[in-house]
Amino acid sequence: MGKYISKRLGTGLLSLFVLVTITFFLTRMIPGSPFAGGNVSESVQAAMEEEYGLHEPVMKQYRNYLENLLRGDLGISLKKPGETVAGVIGRAWKATASIGGLAIFVSVVLGILLGICHAVSKNKGIKAGIFFGTVLGSSVPGFAAALILLLVFGVKLKWFPVAGLFSPGNYVLPVVALALYPTAVITRLVSRACEIEMQKDYVIMARAKGLTEKRILLSHILRHVLIPVLNYLGPTAAFLMTGSFVVESIFTIPGLGREFVSSISNRDYTMIMGLTIFMGTVVILTNLLADVLCAALNPEIRKGFREGAGYAGI
Repeated sequence: MGKYISKRLGTGLLSLFVLVTITFFLTRMIPGSPFAGGNVSESVQAAMEEEYGLHEPVMKQYRNYLENLLRGDLGISLKKPGETVAGVIGRAWKATASIGGLAIFVSVVLGILLGICHAVSKNKGIKAGIFFGTVLGSSVPGFAAALILLLVFGVKLKWFPVAGLFSPGNYVLPVVALALYPTAVITRLVSRACEIEMQKDYVIMARAKGLTEKRILLSHILRHVLIPVLNYLGPTAAFLMTGSFVVESIFTIPGLGREFVSSISNRDYTMIMGLTIFMGTVVILTNLLADVLCAALNPEIRKGFREGAGYAGI
């Protein structure tokens, strides 16, 4: 298991290096200068570029950036004088992580409950209602759901505030908008997995021994059902925890998504790089955590790790 984790971390670091390299050279291909615009003269623009080392050859800039990165220095924002990239990320991350974490929690709890209910319920009305809800939740784009929620529950009914994160009520609409699609997907994953597991020999044997359906579900079926959920939740959680650009923009949330969009439009090279590195790191670590949890739940996966075969479902 330790060897597998080390291998995945090594692969992740290599992927992060490639991502940093590609992003660095793409930022330098953006037309114009970060300091262009307004009434800034060419002489002032040139002086500012020299101050930040942008007058150097691109390869030298790249080498200098990597050297600073290895020391843990993400640089200073080109558009926010005096503010470090790490400081901006630290401030914006709190807002993004709060709504992303709540959206993950809501998605997992509701998805598992609805999925189990759909699989075990004998009521055709309940099954049809859950099925229709999953189809609707997975069909409506996130930005459309956010706009509908804002217009209906924020503007027309005025049940919830629609801008910022100033009170608990501010979290409701963006969390619901973010949680709709993953809840629908998790519901379908859990329902399908439950239906498959309930037909297997170990469940039939448990019933023959006189175990209740509730105990069979909680003690035997649930751990197998959670594996496809965790496999899906890895990249999804990384996306939610690093920010949904559209949802944050619609609800005016000062998170990573808004900072990323702003940094691109402003040609803030160091901010683009810092956010890319941070988001890439979160994606790598979140997927690794999901893999480890899958191995903890399933002995066959642990056996595959020990044999060096890995897990095909990762």
